[in-house]
Order: sequence, then structure tokens, then C-alpha cells
Amino acid sequence: MNHNDRCDVALLSVTDTEYAAVLHFHEWEEFRIPGDGQRYERASFLRDGRQVRLIHARTGEMGMTAAAAVAMKVACTFRPRYLIMVGIAAGVALTEVAEQIYGDVIVPDVVWNYAVGKFVSPDAAFITYGDVGFLPRSTSVAMPEEILTSVREAAASPENQCHVLIGPMACGSTVVANKNVLDKQVYSQFKDTMGLDMESYAVVYAALQAPEPRPLPLIVKSVCDYANSEKSDQYQKFAAYTSCEFAKLLYEKYLPLD
Repeated sequence: MNHNDRCDVALLSVTDTEYAAVLHFHEWEEFRIPGDGQRYERASFLRDGRQVRLIHARTGEMGMTAAAAVAMKVACTFRPRYLIMVGIAAGVALTEVAEQIYGDVIVPDVVWNYAVGKFVSPDAAFITYGDVGFLPRSTSVAMPEEILTSVREAAASPENQCHVLIGPMACGSTVVANKNVLDKQVYSQFKDTMGLDMESYAVVYAALQAPEPRPLPLIVKSVCDYANSEKSDQYQKFAAYTSCEFAKLLYEKYLPLD
């Protein structure tokens, strides 16, 4: 790998809407690496007189498989200090959780995979869907505390225009548009879960499994709808924008880059 290919921060996105939001915040240059079919963008900015290099890559599809593959490739190819996934997520509307509105930023302190488990007969499980039972075997990963320290500092800054929530994020490779699933399969395991998405666990897991020097993972996603039957695409552009806006504040001023 050429030293010039290395970067300080690598950003990941998935959808067209998320991709457009990422492109809005910097002047990106598209490039490709021979033998690699992935399209990348690069940009830079000055921080304390030092040039900070950014790389962006978009996964080919939604879900954990594509996210893990691209995250690992980016980690190994560019050796970023931080690997940040931006974009949209489903929020929650529970009285036990701080009020969420469209565009609120969720930065998880724990990411967990709620879809891992075993389908059994309903009499053998406490989670049931008609004549089907589900025995969960969820896995979780805690985010590095040094990341969360910077997130809290940025969230409390007068420069921050976003409402930032820190708490668990559930991840699974299906869209949840049913409150019954949310209550039974998500909140029965992590009752304080603040959001759901389809890629976060894979990105964090890939970053933590990458060879040294491995990147520090960070998920910055914003509420575009809720995990119920009232799902809508109406606020996706706004949520993608606020996600990228807060991520930009983090890496431009608060995340240590030494």
C-alpha cells in the first residue's frame, strides 16, 4: 500500500440519500484502486495546521454482510484512525427513553445483534409469534470509551446544533416495521435501546477484528422514522444530513487525531 493511500478518517454510507449527504460536506475526488471494484472518494481539510485526510466508501447494499465486507476492506486498505458509519436509523417512541424527534442523532455506546437466535416451538421460548418461538442468542460490543468522551464533549458544545442521544443500538439485517417485534425481540433483551439499523454491529465488529493498526469504530446515525407500521421516507434526507453534520463536527474538532 502506498503511504499516500492512508487516511485519518474513513466514512461509510449505504443508501443514495446517505451518499448525497456525505458529498454535501466536502469537495470530494472520486478514485479507484487497481484490482478493487469499489468506488472511493477522498477529501481533506486543515486542523491545527495539519492536513487531515478523509476517505469515503459506499457499501453495495443494505445489511450486515455488505457492511462488514466494505468496512474490513477500508480498514485494511487505508488504515484509518477512525472508521465512522453515518446515515439513518429507526428511532423509538417509549416513555422510558428520552424523547426523540426526526433528525435526532444517535451515537451508540453499545451495538448489539438482535437477530441471532433459534426458532423453536412456542412452548420452548419466551418470545413467541403465533405458533413460532424464538430463543435469542444476541451478541453485543461496547464502543471504546475514548470515542464516547469526545462525543459527549462535542454534543455539549455550543457549536453543536443537533440533539444527540447516547445509548444501545440494535442491529439486524431486516427492516422492522412492527411494534410487536420491537417489544418482544428488542426490548425484552436491551430495554434501553435507542435505535435500530441494519449495519452498525457489522461495522464495529469488523473494525475491532481488523489487523493492527485497527481503527476505532464510531456509529453516527439519525432518526428518520420509528420501528412501527407508520414508517415513511419523508425525513430521510434531513436525518442523513444531521448525521453527517454531527460526524463532521466530531472529526474536525473533537476526535483526537494524534
